[in-house]
Amino acid sequence: MENELIQKAQELRKHGFTTGEIADELNVSMDTARWLTLQKPRDEKPEAPVDFAINWQSLGGNSTRLRYVSGALSDMALSHGEAEVIVGIAVSGIPFATMMADFLEDMSGVETSLAVFHPNKHRKQNDIGDGEGAISENFGSVEGKKVVIVDDVITSGNTVTEVLEAVKDHGGEPIAVTVLIDKAGLSEIDGVPVESLIKVSRLG
Repeated sequence: MENELIQKAQELRKHGFTTGEIADELNVSMDTARWLTLQKPRDEKPEAPVDFAINWQSLGGNSTRLRYVSGALSDMALSHGEAEVIVGIAVSGIPFATMMADFLEDMSGVETSLAVFHPNKHRKQNDIGDGEGAISENFGSVEGKKVVIVDDVITSGNTVTEVLEAVKDHGGEPIAVTVLIDKAGLSEIDGVPVESLIKVSRLG
């Protein structure tokens, strides 16, 4: 499994993916993605960062399954109030957010739009992850709106923190964060509740 991840990470790097994009694609932390791109499968390797690789390809490749999961995430989000904007974190949060905007509008009767956030870790000129991401101007505005933030996996919570700051800076009110898998075991970030379908806990 480890050699397979190393190979995938290095193939993605050859195709021009940043460390952040590799981390998203393989559902690992930035530290793990960086470590994977520096390894050679047969070398003696330094100790790997503690992490869990998540593969949800059986879900991501099937629109019916994505719809069911988006429905469950919508139900969890609705327990925190009626959202007016759903912010999908690029890349993997966008399919869930798109379907959730539709679900939540039907469930609450409140007009719900879609916004997209591009995290800083995807910026090629700044592969170390400093700086700020951006809310796309091609989709819905968060200004003066109640907002739910959506992603596939929380690894450390740094990206979600970045989105929360951007939403607040743009005059939005984050009411919840929903994710498929929470690897950090968080119940809230900056006072905003986190809802996940799966929460990973390390024992010992």
